[in-house]
Amino acid sequence: MDKYEISKIFEEIGMMMELKGENPFKIRAYYNGARTVELMEEDIKVLVEENRLNTIKGIGKALEGKIIELVETGKLEFYDKLKEEIPEGVMEMLKIPGVGPKKIRELYDKLEITSIGELEYACLENRLVDLKGFGEKTQIKILEGIEQIKKYQGKFLISTGLKYGTYLVTQLKELPELSQVSLAGSIRRRKEIIKDIDIIVSCGKNDRDKVMDFFTTIEGVGKVIAKGDTKSSVVLNIGMNVDLRLVEEGEFAYALLHFTGSKEHNTLLRGRAKKMGLKVNEYGIFREEERLPADTEEELYGLLELDYIPPELREGQGEIEMAEKNQLPNLVEHKDVKGIFHVHSQYSDGRNTIEELVKAAIERGFRYIGISDHSKSAAYAGGLREEDVKKQHREIEDLREKYPQITILKGIESDILVDGSLDYEDEVLASFDYVIGSIHSNFNLDEETMTNRILKAVQNKYTTILGHVTGRLLLSRKGYQLDIEEIIQACADNHVAIEINSNPHRLDLDWRLCRYAKEKGVKLVIEPDAHRIEGLDDVMYGVGIARKGWLESEDVINTMEIEEVLERFKKETQEQKEMKWENQKM
Repeated sequence: MDKYEISKIFEEIGMMMELKGENPFKIRAYYNGARTVELMEEDIKVLVEENRLNTIKGIGKALEGKIIELVETGKLEFYDKLKEEIPEGVMEMLKIPGVGPKKIRELYDKLEITSIGELEYACLENRLVDLKGFGEKTQIKILEGIEQIKKYQGKFLISTGLKYGTYLVTQLKELPELSQVSLAGSIRRRKEIIKDIDIIVSCGKNDRDKVMDFFTTIEGVGKVIAKGDTKSSVVLNIGMNVDLRLVEEGEFAYALLHFTGSKEHNTLLRGRAKKMGLKVNEYGIFREEERLPADTEEELYGLLELDYIPPELREGQGEIEMAEKNQLPNLVEHKDVKGIFHVHSQYSDGRNTIEELVKAAIERGFRYIGISDHSKSAAYAGGLREEDVKKQHREIEDLREKYPQITILKGIESDILVDGSLDYEDEVLASFDYVIGSIHSNFNLDEETMTNRILKAVQNKYTTILGHVTGRLLLSRKGYQLDIEEIIQACADNHVAIEINSNPHRLDLDWRLCRYAKEKGVKLVIEPDAHRIEGLDDVMYGVGIARKGWLESEDVINTMEIEEVLERFKKETQEQKEMKWENQKM
């Protein structure tokens, strides 16, 4: 181990000790030791062999022993133990410009943040604005720093993929030479995490050079990896790879089907085609050497005697069999969503007033909006005390008169405490039109404790919706340890809806579990969890997850008219009371 590696280890030890709040003099000794080692002119191995480390100014007995251990063994027990004590992901946060150990310790102590992804999410929820030593400007700088780090991760949220993919498609559509343009791959299937962007275009052979020249010079392209007649690959400035495939007009539908995937879906299609005496590839469906004519994907599936399978369902999870039987679901669409319930205002950690949010909801065509700020236990997010709840309710009542064209509901996102209780007395909970129960602290409980915690909240007669049930943060934090199937069953038994949190960092409930919840008779709610006006538009990501989860409009509460919603909330509360009363009598 050379002096540079040793210097880096001492620097990291200093940082970790600072994160732990150790003695400042010891911390400074490691930082100074790191610089001293790095600036050594003599070979550090020679100094160890000749026992001359103690002659170097700034190297005391403690550092001398550690340098010897590193040089002779390549490891340092003290360093390894320190790393075990620091939560995974915390050291990665030090890579963010302007975020040092003191700030990270504050973030951990006050907000329990242990990774870059959690920090980004907290910034997007404006949780750093009122935190001592931070503020809005620091929050903005942290977000900018996180964006720089993301360039090198290689995985991206669907929101990032759609943002840049849509931009590229829009640019390409300006070319008159192109007759058809479409996103393909995992973006088109609305996977929650993607690696790259696939785009399929069609044009005449004589226009290929012009198309490729245009594509490889679009603003935002950082590097051209390959450029050819039928395929070009580039890397965007954000670090995301993009493949453009160019086909003739008659080949577009075949290429779009093939490159949308998934691999599992394509394998099943090939197997089905083979049984029918056909062959399927990116160039078409063939009977021997003859390509069967098809202008659309619908026609292609028809050639295989299947109903059209929407891209979101193409994951090799039974969609072929259902398409053969004409039993595919009529998937929910964005236009079906009539209102939203999970919205935060300035009363807690949102950036907009209730009136601003109401106006924005009206502009987007929503027929109802629920305001559900954080409850009193969420002090980090400005959670509402009882007197705040009364004040907010008075304001909502005034706004109801001012904006009769939309129904404004009184909601709350009530913290589920460690013992499973909600953090208001019953009379306060009863004052809301609905209650979203969510976990925002103590994430590391064992499976049994966490499951029981959520089960108790689900059984509470005031819980209407279970929010971001697994607690995952994509590319950042795994979900809680819990028995999700037991929780879904409990939601079915207690008539509690489950949220599909549309924030692209969450997309929780997972699409694979949406289908299971539907089978159990649980209703779902597609919610933006918005903390600013722009967040209302995140519903589109939740719709993508709902579609991947085989959900139809009838499976989603906020596709209902407001009268049905209110009746359902009211009815469910009554049913819960009756169920609990019957259980008590038994």
